[in-house]
Amino acid sequence: MAFAVLQATFLLALLSLRTYQGEVLAELSPLTPASLKISFNSQLQHLYLQWTVQNFPDHQELKMIFLIEISRIKISNVILVETYRTTVKPNQVIHWSWKSKLPLECATHFVRIKSMVDDARFPKLSSWSEWSSWEEVQAQRPLKPNALFVFPKDKLVEEGANVTICSIWGSNLKDIFCYLEGELIHGEQLDSHIRTFELSNVPFIRTAGTNFFCTEKPTNITNGIVLSVSHVLEEPKDFSCETQDFKTLSCTWIPGVDTHLDWSMQPSQTYTLVESFSGERKQCEHKNLCNWKITQELQETYNFTLIAENNLRRRSVNLLFNLTHRVHPLAPYNVNIKIIDATRAELTWNVLARGNYYTLLCQVELEGEGKVIRQANVSVKVSGEEVFSELEPDTEYQVHIRCADAGHFWKWSAWTDQKFRTPQAAPSKAPVVWSKVRNENGSCVVNLFWKPLSKHHASGKILHYNAITESLDKPSRVTVHSTSGLHNSMELRLDQCAYQIKVTANNSAGQSPASVIVISGDSGQEEVEEEIIRRTEDGFFVSWKPLPGDKVIGYVVEWCARLQDQSCDMQWRNIGPNTTSTVISSDVFRPGIQYDFRVYGISTERVASLMGKRTGYYQELVPSTNPQVAVNNVTSHSFILNWTDYSTLNQSGFIQGYHVYLKSKHRQCQPGFEKAIFSGDSVCKYDIKNPEQKTFTVEHLQPESSYEFLVTSYTHVGEGLNGTFRTVITPDKLSPTLVQIILPMTFSVLLIIAVCYWKSQWMKETCYPDIPDPNKSSILSLIKSKENPHLTIMNVKDCIPDAIEVINKPDSTKAQAMGTESELMKPVYRYLLQKEHSGPGPWICFENFTYNQSDFDTGLCGHVPVPSTDLRWQQGLLTPPENLLNTLERSYTKTLGEMRAGEASLNYVSQLASPLYGDRDNISNNLTMPEPCSDYKMQMPCLTPPK
Repeated sequence: MAFAVLQATFLLALLSLRTYQGEVLAELSPLTPASLKISFNSQLQHLYLQWTVQNFPDHQELKMIFLIEISRIKISNVILVETYRTTVKPNQVIHWSWKSKLPLECATHFVRIKSMVDDARFPKLSSWSEWSSWEEVQAQRPLKPNALFVFPKDKLVEEGANVTICSIWGSNLKDIFCYLEGELIHGEQLDSHIRTFELSNVPFIRTAGTNFFCTEKPTNITNGIVLSVSHVLEEPKDFSCETQDFKTLSCTWIPGVDTHLDWSMQPSQTYTLVESFSGERKQCEHKNLCNWKITQELQETYNFTLIAENNLRRRSVNLLFNLTHRVHPLAPYNVNIKIIDATRAELTWNVLARGNYYTLLCQVELEGEGKVIRQANVSVKVSGEEVFSELEPDTEYQVHIRCADAGHFWKWSAWTDQKFRTPQAAPSKAPVVWSKVRNENGSCVVNLFWKPLSKHHASGKILHYNAITESLDKPSRVTVHSTSGLHNSMELRLDQCAYQIKVTANNSAGQSPASVIVISGDSGQEEVEEEIIRRTEDGFFVSWKPLPGDKVIGYVVEWCARLQDQSCDMQWRNIGPNTTSTVISSDVFRPGIQYDFRVYGISTERVASLMGKRTGYYQELVPSTNPQVAVNNVTSHSFILNWTDYSTLNQSGFIQGYHVYLKSKHRQCQPGFEKAIFSGDSVCKYDIKNPEQKTFTVEHLQPESSYEFLVTSYTHVGEGLNGTFRTVITPDKLSPTLVQIILPMTFSVLLIIAVCYWKSQWMKETCYPDIPDPNKSSILSLIKSKENPHLTIMNVKDCIPDAIEVINKPDSTKAQAMGTESELMKPVYRYLLQKEHSGPGPWICFENFTYNQSDFDTGLCGHVPVPSTDLRWQQGLLTPPENLLNTLERSYTKTLGEMRAGEASLNYVSQLASPLYGDRDNISNNLTMPEPCSDYKMQMPCLTPPK
């Protein structure tokens, strides 16, 4: 009861106090901001404001609202109006900051504040106070007239941020141009000396920063900044911790991109590891790894925080784990392989022991020929072992071992590898053998073929193959033939074709079982008709009829490619006795190649008999070449096409027939032809379905017409390559008859002309040759007589050749020449003779008609007449042959009437006769000097005058 009275008394007193305070506050003046102070940080572009409240009552806390205005450049240019709410205590200094997008150095800022009480208890104070006075903030000193600046300086931002840059200049500068990484950019003009540039989503260009500068023209005053753009700090990824020895925890992570910048603007990000349970922290030395030492108390649970930070940002990741669940064992060691035999080996190894309570699970892999062939899991405390069986002899293997915690699997240890090789063993299988037999010069030539043993059956490197031949007629005759292990065939020459042959493969460990074949005299010589087979989707389907009785132990199907320039790569397949068909497929089959197949039956005596022949193409193609066609017997109505040299073998497919194409200007097809389209042109086509028919007669043609033809071959797939049409022109109907008449006539005329020409040449050489031969001339028979038996032909060595006689005529008028014509009517020869001849016999010279130049530039030149008294001795001598001088005179004289007036002639006396006896020099002394003449003096027969 007393407590209740006391409580009521306290409440009444408190209410009275509050009523009194309200009345007092109601009487106070408005609360006004006072003592406003402003500071700034140019690098962070921050304005810091602090103020107090005037007339603030004591012992009160009031909720107040402050209205802050910020102007730029001038007071009227308000750029920010912001409301700031807070609870104010008496004598409290109130703080507020503002970050400017524009660097503070770029312009002057002005700040003022007013306030209002925002408390429901005092509604009368909820009105705005008066504004405080404007406070001016100037971060840059006044500019000189020629100053130019760019801000902000040493700016550091993250990639993708927005940056505002400004340029300010003095009053003397006007034309300012600014460049970002060398490219001109345009900004916003705040006033006549301030320009701003808004850069949005700035990229990272280089660690040295991004260049921005401005310059004034024409003074070239320049100023600029380097904007440091950093990569964004990334959160560490894949943060993980583990232990291998329970002594050290190894924590790793992916750090992300390095945020390092040049010029000491920002180092690479740092990483700090903090463990919350122990309160310890460690500065990591590496960017992706940090080692934490485990205490002796063996703390099992850890809570790590990894902190990444740089100058701009801080990021962190957490990790909570149990130590026993993060065990990463060390790799096994002391791995050893013990070879038991060619097919078995034993593997042993050790692991790091942690007592009997700690078990590891080890995984063992056996790798052979590049692939894992066996796996095993073994539980291990200290050491483990594993035995490998059914290994291949002479084979290299590799063992891989790794281990992990068997209780709480975290990670496998690293692999430990060990190689080993098994020893060789004797081959376990007989070679698969086949043979081809032929008779040659009375002996039997056997070509043995065998397939190389697989690695599994060879059990080592095959060194050689042995072929043991045993005569069936004489079993005691056994011969061993050997060849290198690199070969898969052998040729044997036997004296007869009745042998048993055993083939074995040998390596360093031993010999394989023998493969037995029997050669009989008539093996494989049976006549069997060849059949054509088609390839199916799976390959060549080959079937045959089974041999009767139970004397067959199997069948062999052999095949080989039919190639012109390459030897056959023989392949075969052994088939069981109860099978009568097989499908032959191979990766070596190629399109357009013909393959031959042979089916043999193998008797119980191991004698092969030919049962069937097959041939086919893996894939038929169109013919690779077209026939080379010859044209024969062209008549006015037909011609024959012939391509007998075209081979249907070794083609890209089975030749089914031929197409004969014919084109003509008549556009009409002959009987048997049909209309077709060939290379876009309308042609006539004839189909020859027999591939062995290689001649074709094109009939029913028009005389004197042009025809174009083309012959192509085709297979089951289609026609061969498009060829070039050739042209044939048919003659008219009369041409053969005319040819039969004209050819004999032409031959006869040519024969007559040849005989006549030969006869005329003979007559000319005999009667009047171009250059007479004195030895062949008949004139000597006319002048030789019994009185002159010593008359001979002059010797060329005794002649004085090329004596020139020049005869000059005085210039005279035409009348004078005519007046003397009568005196010169009688032609007289002038001879170069020896007047006094002491020799006993006559001598003679001949006039050379070759040198008679009868027509010269000035006209004809005749002989100059002279008195004929000098010819008496000649006439007397030539009287017996009366016709001689007359003939010569008629043939070789010219009258004066035949000469033009004023002519001069040159007479050339060639091959002058010399006397047989006497001094040769006497000739020059007795010569009469002739007058100059303009033609050559022809040789004439001269006789020595009688004494």
